[in-house]
Amino acid sequence: MVGLCRSTLYYTVKPGNDDKLTARILELAKEKKRWGAPLIHSVVKREKLVCNHKRTERIYYKVLKLSLKRRTRKKFHFIQRVSMSAPTGPNQCWAIDFVHDCLNNGRKYKVLNVLDEYTRECIGTEVDTSIGGVRVTRILERLCDIYGKPESIRSDNGPEFTSKAMDEWAYRKGVTLNFIAPGKPTQNAFVESFNGTMREDCLNSNWFGTIEEARSVIENWREEYNGFRPHSSLKGMTPLEFARKESENIKFNNLAVV
Repeated sequence: MVGLCRSTLYYTVKPGNDDKLTARILELAKEKKRWGAPLIHSVVKREKLVCNHKRTERIYYKVLKLSLKRRTRKKFHFIQRVSMSAPTGPNQCWAIDFVHDCLNNGRKYKVLNVLDEYTRECIGTEVDTSIGGVRVTRILERLCDIYGKPESIRSDNGPEFTSKAMDEWAYRKGVTLNFIAPGKPTQNAFVESFNGTMREDCLNSNWFGTIEEARSVIENWREEYNGFRPHSSLKGMTPLEFARKESENIKFNNLAVV
């Protein structure tokens, strides 16, 4: 009489069992205290524990109440930004920069980060109390032997990057040095974003007693960043997964041309 479907009339709700998913989300939240719901969802989706992000967010925010507290940023007037040329392949542009911190005894140290702007892979970190221009060239020479020579390197105007040793090395290798404008870190946005992630996930979560301990922990974190941590700008893939995919595409295109 009312046109109601029989299956609808007799349907009973069957609550899903989210115990396994909830336990995994809680485990990731304890290990990665600065990861939010989007990063955790990328991991549990990769592990085939969930498909819809709404389910992850419901458990993360409503059930476990794990929302991060963030400081509200002060709003500034609009300032015209300098556009960056986006790389279209690996080894087109490396970005380098320093991150500064101190040990538990107050001794300062710094970390040299080298990032491939296209794959977002951190191809190298160097931790020490002093890293001069000659040391930077040795590090870059070693990375060139492993990953190949970049076309250009983007950096700020620090004395280590504007030194004679760096200029001679770049001329000898045929690498272009691109320096950002003074006081404009947004022109080197990729490595600045990586530095912020390193400080939140690694440096602020650990208290190092020695340089050797700092090197070990930071290197382990670098490998985790490249091979485990999902990257939002890479559609949830890790930098290594994206680099591997791009390498396969390049090989396929070369065979197609032949």
